[in-house]
Amino acid sequence: MSSSVFNLYKQNNEEDPSVMTFQPNPTVPGSLEHIARSTVQIPNAEQWTMKSRSGHHDYQIMVFKPAEPPPPSGYPVIYLLDANSVFGTMVEAIRVQGRRPEKTGAVPAIVVGIGYPIKGPFSPHRYYDFTPQATTEYTTKSDGTPLPEQGGADEFLRFIEEELKPDMEQQFRIDRDRQAIFGHSLGGLFVIHALFTKPEAFRYYIAGSPSLHWNQKVMQAEEQEFVARLEQHPVNVRVWIGMGEQEKIHPARNNDKASTLTERLSALKQPGLDIAYTEFEEENHVSVLPFLISRTMRFACSPES
Repeated sequence: MSSSVFNLYKQNNEEDPSVMTFQPNPTVPGSLEHIARSTVQIPNAEQWTMKSRSGHHDYQIMVFKPAEPPPPSGYPVIYLLDANSVFGTMVEAIRVQGRRPEKTGAVPAIVVGIGYPIKGPFSPHRYYDFTPQATTEYTTKSDGTPLPEQGGADEFLRFIEEELKPDMEQQFRIDRDRQAIFGHSLGGLFVIHALFTKPEAFRYYIAGSPSLHWNQKVMQAEEQEFVARLEQHPVNVRVWIGMGEQEKIHPARNNDKASTLTERLSALKQPGLDIAYTEFEEENHVSVLPFLISRTMRFACSPES
């Protein structure tokens, strides 16, 4: 910024005379109103609207492609739910960490964000897309308003598998053996649902603060069926569930549900099923998101041995 608009001076502070601050220069004409401005954009990212074949609603697809060339096998890819809220956070983590894999433990990866054509961070359509069935435990949201339509998780998973993935694989060099899915809250519930019902869809499953209090009976039945199939249909997946420590105070007790789910699946000692649980100290349901995203880089995008 021009030094003619602002002067730098030493603040008269007896306790800390080294403190510096900026003071407008009243003798020079001009103000910030005359400075040219432009929209901040995410490099190497684009978006478009995509309608599912079911026609239930449209999706805003946001894609980031690394500037670095792809490895011979193609880029790892992260399919990101609720992209309107966290696409930028995920992309910046990859842009920064992917530059020095030998230092950060994360290689460059493609991010495919699945959002909605809205201006806000969350769409009510997520209730339909992320839930296996309409809940019988709840009738209203936390603000007292009626719950939106629910129960479209299987339809949403088909959209990802049969429509979105083929489109991405036509446009970008993607390593099919290094596909990850990241979801938070109800999105985390969907990640666990996808693991139980179609474990071959992804190699890495990242469920952040999953809403395991939702559809509890349905999810218990899905878990039992998943475990029963393991002997005949082995899997090759890595699963990570992360929660904020402060979520323990919520009556849903999802921290307990997540940790005991991890214990049950770990106790199976099933080859090809690697599951871990992490609780982030002093973080809550929302503040935990940047920590989950940063750790996802090393979990799903580590350099191949």
